[in-house]
Amino acid sequence: MAEQGHRQRPRLVLVATPFQGHINPLLQLSAILHSKGFSITIVHTQFNSPDPSNCPDFNFLFIQDGLSDHDIASLDLTAIVLVLNDRCRLPFQECLAKLVEEQETDDDRIVCVIYDELSYFSEAAAHNLKLPSIIFRTNNANSFLARSVLIEMYAQGHIPLADPMSQEAVLEHPPLRLRDLPISSFGPMKNFFKLMGNARDVRRSSAIIYNTMDCLEESSLTKLQQQCHVPIFAIGPVHKIVPAPSCRLLEEDSSCMSWLDKQAPNSVIYVSPGSLASTNEKDLIEMAWGLANSKQPFLWVVRPGSVHGSECFESVPGGLREIVGERGCVVKWAPQKEVLAHNAVGGFWSHCGWNSLLESVSEGVPIICRPSFGDQKVTARYVSQVWRVGLHLEDELERGEIERVVRRLMVDKEGEGMRQRAMNLKEKAELCIRTGGSSYNSLNKLVELIKSF
Repeated sequence: MAEQGHRQRPRLVLVATPFQGHINPLLQLSAILHSKGFSITIVHTQFNSPDPSNCPDFNFLFIQDGLSDHDIASLDLTAIVLVLNDRCRLPFQECLAKLVEEQETDDDRIVCVIYDELSYFSEAAAHNLKLPSIIFRTNNANSFLARSVLIEMYAQGHIPLADPMSQEAVLEHPPLRLRDLPISSFGPMKNFFKLMGNARDVRRSSAIIYNTMDCLEESSLTKLQQQCHVPIFAIGPVHKIVPAPSCRLLEEDSSCMSWLDKQAPNSVIYVSPGSLASTNEKDLIEMAWGLANSKQPFLWVVRPGSVHGSECFESVPGGLREIVGERGCVVKWAPQKEVLAHNAVGGFWSHCGWNSLLESVSEGVPIICRPSFGDQKVTARYVSQVWRVGLHLEDELERGEIERVVRRLMVDKEGEGMRQRAMNLKEKAELCIRTGGSSYNSLNKLVELIKSF
């Protein structure tokens, strides 16, 4: 629905990448920029399209993406993004040209196109129509630097690694080891490096926005800015700046909130593998036993279709419901930001996606890191070795080790130290977005740049 009361605002066109971990930060950025006086149009593919009724302040335009049922069923995320960039180029060009033609006044003109780094097809269309463009990177500076190391290693013939589990240090980017580099597990290696190279290319864009903050990544952001010929704006955590809508590709089960209300403060370990990761039945059973044996209450998200060979949690052999017992609450999807803000939650077993990391840090909740692929491995290493707000659960899942790790975080003195450091980071994150903070100042400079176009 059009923004009837806001037609005289300068307009921004934001282009989404159709995965939940990318859509939600883009909606949050849109809400921030709307609060700064801009009118918002969001362009999205038909695949994984958000519900416009959840975002009444924004216009939504949907373009054909050309994805076949086979493309989607393959679950090859790299291939899907490459196909989207190939087949969305012309539909987006036509969509954007029509928007330009329909501009009614100079006050209503499109001033900029802001696009997710994985929707880089947007830049050419913006340039062809003489519109400035800005890249929005939903990941972090550390991961971007690690990707750059990886791309150079690939160019030199050092990828694939002789030993993918190597503990050898990456000298260009401490504290990473070779095993922490963000190598994709999806599809052919050449496709992954093609995608990473395209996403890294700034092309003719005028600036880059990062959903991160100085208190986590100041040195890496400084290094990036020294390497980059356009300004970088670190404005995170974007989900904390203004109230924002979210895209729910899975229905949230809010009944877990009343279950949390009955638990003691800082007693619950929240377990969620994110919106894309999957596991096998053996690992799920080890997790169930390890969580149950820890004697800690736990809220466990088991997404439909996330267990290989089983449609749902109940169909996994081994009597998981009996193992979980009354101590555990299992849901298909949870309202994560609300869960992490609940005073009963004292730890988060996470895949270490960047959005989850920011949400956890913003609430002062320490983390058990179990990364699945890509950039998650970089973030997990920083959680355990640099920020020291969590433990890295590596190698094969085994119930005894799971029990020990949960108790180290939730019960032992070691965990108390991590919780205190996590609370310190929460306070620093709050300072970043307050008046005079680094993210606050960076956001104002971004707005000034956009208004100068």
